[in-house]
Amino acid sequence: MSNNHKNGDMSVNESRTEQAEARTEQAELRSEQARTRTEQAETRTEQAETRTEQAKTRTEQAEARTEAVEIRSEQAIRASELKYRQLSTELEKCVTERTAQLQTANKELESFSYSVSHDLRSPLRHIMGFVDMLQKDAGPSLSENSRRHLTTISRSAKRMANLIDDLLSFSRVGQSELQKTEVNLDWLVQETLGDFQGEIKTRNIVLEIHPMPPVQADRALLRMVLVNLVSNAVKFTGARPDAKIEISSTLGDGETVISIRDNGAGFDPKYANKLFGVFQRLHSDDEFEGTGIGLANVQRIIHRHGGRVWAEGAVNAGSTFYFSIPNKA
Repeated sequence: MSNNHKNGDMSVNESRTEQAEARTEQAELRSEQARTRTEQAETRTEQAETRTEQAKTRTEQAEARTEAVEIRSEQAIRASELKYRQLSTELEKCVTERTAQLQTANKELESFSYSVSHDLRSPLRHIMGFVDMLQKDAGPSLSENSRRHLTTISRSAKRMANLIDDLLSFSRVGQSELQKTEVNLDWLVQETLGDFQGEIKTRNIVLEIHPMPPVQADRALLRMVLVNLVSNAVKFTGARPDAKIEISSTLGDGETVISIRDNGAGFDPKYANKLFGVFQRLHSDDEFEGTGIGLANVQRIIHRHGGRVWAEGAVNAGSTFYFSIPNKA
């Protein structure tokens, strides 16, 4: 074989060897890089596991704190419930005792009012009887001044008689048992107005009556309410040549509201809270007669039904009285 051929084979072998070595070095380099990446991945994994472990630890600590808070909350709730039950028991006992005391006091007051009013009737009848006898027997021989005195005594005695009757009525309102039935308000209003037909026709009072729904109430007591309110409307429009009375109703939230409106003397709104008190009057006897018990009776009756009563008005601009009756459940 020639030297040239040998030299050529050697060059090829060397080239192949160099290429193999180069590939080996590249493979080692890639292997080293792979090991490096593996180590980095393992490091990141270890770091992730560490963070996970730390997060797990924090979660466990948070759960422990939450559990401790829940335990304290449950203990606080149980303590609050126990305290609430104790307070409720004490309050119920207190309310029961106070209610019993109030009921006893009311019964005693009503009994006292009834007894006093009843006992006053007899001597009052004697006074009125003797005044009438004096006016008939000695009237012509008496001076004008003496006759005026007798008239004043008679008028005062009659006013006291009316006051006693109203006191007895006020006492009976608190004692009577409610007899609730379905009451036809349209019929009851017409029946009530019948009591005032004489004055209504004589004075030509204009009535405006709107249709009204039935209500659940004690008919006799509800009639007393209407009589009092219509009587006031008739009385306080006495100076009006064009007197007008309007009766209507509206359906509210769980209640029926009835209103009696007039264009009469009205009242000062700042004294509205006095209207429904016993013996509270906003007009003198010289202006309008009255005992100051009628509206107190109205309020007592409506409150016994579970309703409300109020009034709106202005001086010389009329007034409107409202009362409500809870709707049937």
